[in-house]
Amino acid sequence: MKRSPAPARRLACLAAAGLLVLAHPDLRAQSVSLSGSMGADKALLIIDGQPQVLAVGATARGVTLRKLADGQAQVEVAGQLLSLRLGAQPARLGAQETPANLSQIIIPMGPGGHFSTDGAINGKAISFMVDTGATAVALSQTEATRIGLDWKKGRPGVTQTANGPVPIYSINLSSVRVGNVEIANVAAVVVPAEMPLVLLGNSFLSRFNLHQEGDVLRLNKK
Repeated sequence: MKRSPAPARRLACLAAAGLLVLAHPDLRAQSVSLSGSMGADKALLIIDGQPQVLAVGATARGVTLRKLADGQAQVEVAGQLLSLRLGAQPARLGAQETPANLSQIIIPMGPGGHFSTDGAINGKAISFMVDTGATAVALSQTEATRIGLDWKKGRPGVTQTANGPVPIYSINLSSVRVGNVEIANVAAVVVPAEMPLVLLGNSFLSRFNLHQEGDVLRLNKK
């Protein structure tokens, strides 16, 4: 029997490999979430628990980023279009779903070198900024009122700032969620000054081991 030329054998092997990928859905992404954006056309996606920066039109691990705007992204996986929202639960694919990573948070670096992300306090949507210098989660009176915290029943106190003493109210948050990870019973302070973001301080961060990898901050639950 005549043997196939070497190039033909190589093509046959490549074709077989392609069929193997199609035949085994576990080799493609099983979960995808939007963790942040880097500029107007790059998104930080979490694909099966691993961070991946993608530009619009680019593909990684079978995930193609189609659109990115206003805290939302559209991705395509195995011909299926999925809409992702910043801070929301991962979108899942296939019959064999992998469980969400409930022990790790991945936060991208934003403008000014700060790590910011969306999440929730007591189930109400919040935008956070990581502040390792803050003793507790800190939010303004306006934001606390917006999400329904009865902060006036908290413990009054005073904290010293560069501008002098500032009155605060110490309260306890039933839950703080960032990504897929939710922590119960988190100390917080409410301050009169307006703040664009809620400071994610050490009353939350101390529950994790922090590790920075370039423009990404990983929080691994202790």
